[in-house]
Amino acid sequence: MSRPLRTGVLFGLLLLVADQLSKWWILEVVRLEEVRNIPVLMLGPVGLDLTMVWNRGVTFGLFSGQGSWNHLILAVLALVVAGFLLRWLARAETRLVTYALGAVIGGAVANVIDRFRFGAVVDFVDVHAAGWHWYVFNLADAAIVCGVLALVADALIRPETQRKEAP
Repeated sequence: MSRPLRTGVLFGLLLLVADQLSKWWILEVVRLEEVRNIPVLMLGPVGLDLTMVWNRGVTFGLFSGQGSWNHLILAVLALVVAGFLLRWLARAETRLVTYALGAVIGGAVANVIDRFRFGAVVDFVDVHAAGWHWYVFNLADAAIVCGVLALVADALIRPETQRKEAP
C-alpha cells in the first residue's frame, strides 16, 4: 500500500469515526430528534444552532426522493465515487491532495453508513446570519466540502512544474 493511500485512508477513517460519534451523541445523548433545536451561539447577527434534519437527498437536499430505493441508489453512487477517489489517492502527489481525498472519502462513507442505518443522513449543524440559514450539515459534509475546496485550490495554485507526468 502506498504511503499516500495509507495516510489518506487513515485520515478518512478518523473523520468517519468522529462523524459517527457526533451523530450518536446528537441522537442518543442530546436526543435532538425529540428536542428539534438547541441554540448554541449567538454573536450579534451570526448564530449557530443544533437543529435536527433527516437529509434524504444529497447536498442541499437535492435528489431527496421519497422512494424506497432512493437512499440505496445514493449510497451505491457515493461508494462508486469513493472507489474512484481511492484510486486517485494511491497516486496523490502532495500532502494536501492526500488529506483532501481522505476527507472526501471518509465523509462520503460516513454518510453512506447513515443511509444504510437510517435511510437518510443525520444533519444537525445550523449556521445562520441576519435571518439567513445556510444548509444544515454534519461533520462528514464539512469534511467533503473542505476536501473539495482543497482539491480545487491545489489545481488552481500549484505550479505546473511541480506536477508529475501521468504514467
